[in-house]
Amino acid sequence: MESMSQTSFANRQSVAVLGGGPGGYEAALAAAQLGAEVTLVERVGVGGSAVLTDVVPSKSLIATADAAVAISEASDLGVQFYAKGAHGKPLKPEIAINLAAVNKRLLALAGQQSEDMRATLLEAGVRILSGHGRLEGPNAIVVATGPGGTDFDRVEADTVVVSVGASPRELDSAKPDGERILTWTQLYDMKSLPEHLIVVGSGVTGAEFASAYMNLGARVTLVSSRDQVLPGEDVDAAHVLEKVFKRGGMQVLSKSRADKVERTEDGVMVTLSDGRTVEGSHCLMAVGSIPNTAGIGLEEAGVELDESGHVRVNRVARTSVPNVYAVGDCTNFFPLASVASMQGRTAVFHALGDIVIPLEHRKITANIFTAPEIATVGYSERDIENGEAEGIAYKLPLAANPRAKMMGIKDGFVKIIARRGSGTVIGGVIVAPRASELIYPLAMAVERRLNVDQVSRVFAAYPSLTSSITDASRAMHAVNIS
Repeated sequence: MESMSQTSFANRQSVAVLGGGPGGYEAALAAAQLGAEVTLVERVGVGGSAVLTDVVPSKSLIATADAAVAISEASDLGVQFYAKGAHGKPLKPEIAINLAAVNKRLLALAGQQSEDMRATLLEAGVRILSGHGRLEGPNAIVVATGPGGTDFDRVEADTVVVSVGASPRELDSAKPDGERILTWTQLYDMKSLPEHLIVVGSGVTGAEFASAYMNLGARVTLVSSRDQVLPGEDVDAAHVLEKVFKRGGMQVLSKSRADKVERTEDGVMVTLSDGRTVEGSHCLMAVGSIPNTAGIGLEEAGVELDESGHVRVNRVARTSVPNVYAVGDCTNFFPLASVASMQGRTAVFHALGDIVIPLEHRKITANIFTAPEIATVGYSERDIENGEAEGIAYKLPLAANPRAKMMGIKDGFVKIIARRGSGTVIGGVIVAPRASELIYPLAMAVERRLNVDQVSRVFAAYPSLTSSITDASRAMHAVNIS
């Protein structure tokens, strides 16, 4: 039996969702939970590319790399691995990475996650159509189904949610071939560890894969057109990561723009804008993404796009057409899976009349899954320097933390950004193993507008890495009276 809240919110309204990535999945699930009649159209599988070829497999690969690092650095903690050789002499075994087995496992995990999500939607009563969909006006989606897309289905709905995601950007001068020149969706076909991987692009995707393959044992060269890795991120965090990269043997080529990438007889050659060349066995092109918005009827339906092809949305994910919403990487909002999920729920809540809290850029938590990880929330120190917010930043090195000493952690820090005068926490940066977990207290502080004194009064277990958050907030007590 439907609850009164379900029927009162939805009044059996119909919702059609185009694209089953994190945003589309959450939109469909939330709409079903509110009692709407929901149809989800997805061409590759529930979860979309985020689950099948992007976030889930890439982070699974990174988890494997983390395990390899933990084993290789265990001797620092007094743990030694030996095998007995001739006459009982100890031999130090080498760490071997079976990349074919690793890739098989992570793709299986991605497939299982997709199936779990599909089962959840079906259990909630969502109708799922497999095929290529396009808008036919603001109230209908036409779906090409069947072998070769020869059959068609038409879905009419009161509300349409577009969640078509984005694809790796390809350059004419560096066309991916799936063998030597690769996008991040093609890495999982490799059967063995690349002898020398050249990563073009030092943004989040490039840095994450460069970090992972370095820790798996590959030789890595990172080509960055900017003066630091992770341009636009916290400068201190970028410096820590670059130091770790170079210590691990990675060659980082800063201020080096790649003009073209070509196949050689047994590898690739990257030509830089200054004429230098770099030769390797494989090249990963990590030069951004483009939204999958072309040719799906958006403009014909009156939906406004920006110059890059992204759908323009407001803080409740509404487009220029009142009953059409858009979420995720196809929009101009914020390209994160977690943001897409929140946008999906927000869009449906708004469309069906539930309570809605518009999304705010300054409350979004983001994480870069390098080793160490880099997590951020709220205003940055650069924002303070640019005058976008009035505040002060305090940084506490993680090396001073007793738990970090016990775990052999050498790199990282906690940085808190607070308003001058009130001490209200408005931002934070954590560079550490599992920073994605550690940032949550600071995200809560930003969301609930807590000041540093309130944060400092929360008990942290001793010893723990989170106690560095407590210590940093205690050190900022003077902010309240400055």
